[in-house]
Amino acid sequence: MAKTAIAVDQVSVMFNLNNEKIDNIKEYFIKFVTRKLRFKEFWALRDISFTVAKGERLGILGFNGAGKSTLLKVIAGVLKPTKGSIKVSGVIAPMLELGAGFDMNYSGKENIFLYAATMGYPRRFTESKYDEIVDFSELQDFINVPVKNYSSGMRARLGFAIATAVEPDILILDEVLSVGDAKFRIKSEAKIKSMFEKGVTVLFVSHNTDQVRRLCNKAILLDKGTIIALGTADEVCDIYDEKVKKK
Repeated sequence: MAKTAIAVDQVSVMFNLNNEKIDNIKEYFIKFVTRKLRFKEFWALRDISFTVAKGERLGILGFNGAGKSTLLKVIAGVLKPTKGSIKVSGVIAPMLELGAGFDMNYSGKENIFLYAATMGYPRRFTESKYDEIVDFSELQDFINVPVKNYSSGMRARLGFAIATAVEPDILILDEVLSVGDAKFRIKSEAKIKSMFEKGVTVLFVSHNTDQVRRLCNKAILLDKGTIIALGTADEVCDIYDEKVKKK
């Protein structure tokens, strides 16, 4: 039996949405004290359950608002589920959004060490990977520039280079491979595939079913916060493609 890397058990996530417009803090405070604030419950995820074995590559598909990014944030520990539980075995390298985990006022070089430190890697280890990260990101001429001056593509390249160089057990990618030029996307896919041999577990969110078919062996399809399909990457991508045609 393959070791379980991720176990998601009956996970639900609920947000409170404010029903009325409040223009300032004073008005909010008055309504809060007088208990006149009105919220609407919004369930971003409902009773989500699945497991991912070590070394598996799970594609997560769904239209905008389906709950894909919320699911990744819960697995990465950024959000706590309202109900249910998640068990993760190993070090996670999450790329949930462009610039996530970066301090925009720090340089690219400083952010390399900051990002690795938040994942628990010692400075000596990061130093051994530094040249590899810079070379892969192709940011040699900008590595000492504050990240706030980077384009979205440059931030994605740096984040991807760090996440794939620090040898995580679980790699989480949220639409990252859709950013940047075609050359870098091909290079990034090749990098991910090279990590498969090391047993890295991958969670990959994308609207590009061709990428999901190439990189993943399993997939789930989310719709309005629930799983409506789970199976091989090809099976689930076929279902998703059919739904796209009907949109």
